[in-house]
Amino acid sequence: MAEYKIALIPGDGIGKEVVQVGRQVLEKVAAKHNFELAFTEFPFGGEHYLKTGEVLSDESLDELCKHDIIYLGAVGTPDVKPGILEKGILLKLRFELDQYINLRPVKVYPGIDIPIKNTTPEQLDYIVVRENTGGLYTGVGGIMMKGTEDEVAIQSMTYNYKQVSRCLRYAFQLAESRPRKTLALIGKTNVLTHVFDLWDRVFHEIGAKEFPGVTREYYHVDAACMHMIRQPERFDVMVTTNMFGDIITDLGAETQGGMGMAASGNINPEKTKPSMFEPVHGSAPDIMGKGLANPIAAVITVKMMLDFLGETEAANDVDSAISAVTIDGFDGLGTLEIAEKLLETL
Repeated sequence: MAEYKIALIPGDGIGKEVVQVGRQVLEKVAAKHNFELAFTEFPFGGEHYLKTGEVLSDESLDELCKHDIIYLGAVGTPDVKPGILEKGILLKLRFELDQYINLRPVKVYPGIDIPIKNTTPEQLDYIVVRENTGGLYTGVGGIMMKGTEDEVAIQSMTYNYKQVSRCLRYAFQLAESRPRKTLALIGKTNVLTHVFDLWDRVFHEIGAKEFPGVTREYYHVDAACMHMIRQPERFDVMVTTNMFGDIITDLGAETQGGMGMAASGNINPEKTKPSMFEPVHGSAPDIMGKGLANPIAAVITVKMMLDFLGETEAANDVDSAISAVTIDGFDGLGTLEIAEKLLETL
């Protein structure tokens, strides 16, 4: 019997509420599909930082590395200055654990109201592959003559061939596994000529040599945003840089019904270190403790996690349960009521 070690980081705000639902779902499908789960809970987040001064120490990182998966609820609190938790927890995990793929499915579940009129679930079902450890997020640059009229702020978009090629290869493999077998590179070749010369050149090089059966497309990022609203059916798999991916995935989340329906994976494809899965809605302190948080994104995250672990039947069960709950409607239901419906369906 397979056993998976899961590091649970509920974090802050509604993270604690939605991760609890995700854990219940995991335990339910594990019992049904005959595999075991061993959970270890970690306290990292804004509240922990305010109490202890610790963001994420190297020793704590070593403890997390003893697990197969990290399941994160959300981190963030208004009492902590922006950037401390994002850099000290989220970016540190992504960089140190070499989670170089950020995976964001954009899919409409039945019964969900979406802001794009006359669009069916069949027309809006794509995946964004975001490069996750390079680009502007590496922090290359600095500030000079701060506080003067001559102040200069520099932050450089930096990529090397290895970062670009391994991200593109992952995206091609994903596209090859899907029925449409189409991969779109999202960039800005007309302005960011140095960086996207590299991306575009490697895109066509790898595609032609290794994935001749995958159709290659290219879109400027601004045009891609317009197509995501007007013609989302254009897209199958999209691949892009860290910064552009951060922006277009949140646009995609809104088109699929909002942040409460958006899940993500921070993937180490080689599984040399643990991957991390998280809903993307943040800690939402304004509704914390009110039982109003939509846990569906946290449960879609569970579905992604199970797929990654190779527990495909369990993942399909979770996906079917989500569809059964959404098609019946859950407007007006609180976190616990939605959880009950999911568990009953499973």
